[in-house]
Amino acid sequence: MNHSADDSSAAITGAALALREARAQRRPIAPISVSHGIAGVEAAYAVAELNTQARLLEPGRRIVGKKVGLTSKAVQQQLGVDQPDFGVLFDDMEVLDGDDAPMARLIQPKVEAEVAFVMGRDLAGEMPTWGEFLNAVAWALPAIEIVDSAIADWKISLVDTVADNASCGLYVLGDQPVAPGALDLAGIGMRLRVNGRVASVGTGAACLGHPLRAAYWLARTMARRGQTLRAGEVILSGALGPMVPVQAGDLVQVELGSLGRVGCRMT
Repeated sequence: MNHSADDSSAAITGAALALREARAQRRPIAPISVSHGIAGVEAAYAVAELNTQARLLEPGRRIVGKKVGLTSKAVQQQLGVDQPDFGVLFDDMEVLDGDDAPMARLIQPKVEAEVAFVMGRDLAGEMPTWGEFLNAVAWALPAIEIVDSAIADWKISLVDTVADNASCGLYVLGDQPVAPGALDLAGIGMRLRVNGRVASVGTGAACLGHPLRAAYWLARTMARRGQTLRAGEVILSGALGPMVPVQAGDLVQVELGSLGRVGCRMT
């Protein structure tokens, strides 16, 4: 291996460790794109993969889904990026409707309203068609993603958020699953309230034009990377409007038109 490859590998390993320690200590750090010289999306995903593997070494920990990030133009503008990304959902990130979301797990959380999908069957390993993808999706649910960044003040580039598992924190799922074909998911309106005050509004169309298209982007992106989506996995398809900072004690409530409602309290 040449020196540049050695240097790159050391930088990726160092960045992964820095992000792991930041989350463990709940102390945000400077952007790893700068501090560790991580450049390019593939290097960023390599950092994220090291931390995914480290988490899977924890007893009982497993991957239960994926999230698509940066699908909303509003969020892309907030963060100064121009393409989606994805991250991994672990079993201990799940919160159910009306339950408490533990602030002790988070550093500087923000909330987003999203449409979640649940896979009804495994997708084959090859590149899925739109029809094959739709045939594999069983349910749609209203969801809140509690995003969280290990990078101080959310001063993130695309590289920083990808490396930090797409800024995953926790996610909240509604109680009532609905067949996705029964709804106009692009046309649904979104209203997110914090402590009763409307803090964010949007529509399904804000998510890459249609939440199912965002989830399809994920399915094809996973296939290109030699991975697949499995029956029972959750897909968080992306924000329907701007993300909103929250703090301990806040009550978060989301209305997603005919898809229903979902809420949690930050504790």
